[in-house]
Amino acid sequence: MKDNPTVVVVGAAALDTKGMASSTPIYGMAVPGKIKVSPGGVARNIAENLARLGVHSILLSVIGNDHAGKQIVEQAKESGIDISRVGIIKGERTASYMAILDQNGAPLASVYDMKIMQHLTPQYIRKNHRLIAKADMVIIDANVPPESIEEILAITSKHSIPVCADPTSSDLAGRLIPFLSDLYLVTPNEAEAEILSGKRVEGRESAILAAKELVARGVKFAVITMAEMGVSYATASASGHVPAIKVEVVDFTGAGDALTAGTAFGLLNDFPIDEAIRIGVAAATLTLRCEETVCPDI
Repeated sequence: MKDNPTVVVVGAAALDTKGMASSTPIYGMAVPGKIKVSPGGVARNIAENLARLGVHSILLSVIGNDHAGKQIVEQAKESGIDISRVGIIKGERTASYMAILDQNGAPLASVYDMKIMQHLTPQYIRKNHRLIAKADMVIIDANVPPESIEEILAITSKHSIPVCADPTSSDLAGRLIPFLSDLYLVTPNEAEAEILSGKRVEGRESAILAAKELVARGVKFAVITMAEMGVSYATASASGHVPAIKVEVVDFTGAGDALTAGTAFGLLNDFPIDEAIRIGVAAATLTLRCEETVCPDI
């Protein structure tokens, strides 16, 4: 890889609102806690992690002409994300995500509004054809509409550019199934891995089998995250497990995005797959210790 690689990240940029309870929540009752609003969205989070790691990170996304969109733009300037190609859609709300966390930082329930992502069209992708064609790597999240994923892959396959995918959520992961053979790296959690592989994932060994199934379906590197149980992975020639790092968790939000970014960073720098995953696990661990969705001092 070149000394200063460029990564194009395609997908959601959103505003996160997280409410962390200071005591055990009781259904139907208000409890005291802490509420934090910060930029989020899987693609934006990955782009910020990479930018803070020194990678030229270009975000392709859409935001509304509203206060939330302006917050995302301002924070991107501070973090180093290149947002020069982000589209501003008049009359649409910037994407948003709201989560209720328990006193241990684990999500109890969440709601997302990603309607604006319908404007991430094949036409928008084609407008950025040259940018994608010159990238050293492209990373997508599953908020990208299927027809736009197809357009991205048409460009990257022509120019032999590796594409990494974060499945994002259980209800969106299925979008990636038709494209598995075109993916360089995929980083599902257990539930998303079950959807992608068709295999039951319950622990380390079954996760390795699911990762091998994804490789059999054409993925080059399959990495399955299992929270405190660590990460299982497979390639065409190897498979294994990387344990989690014990840490006092502050907030789970964004840890998976950090793992995707850290692993991609390792691969960009030509680390062996297991070492690249260890970088991803370290990035996720730092994020778990941080109140921010992306750890500022990663």
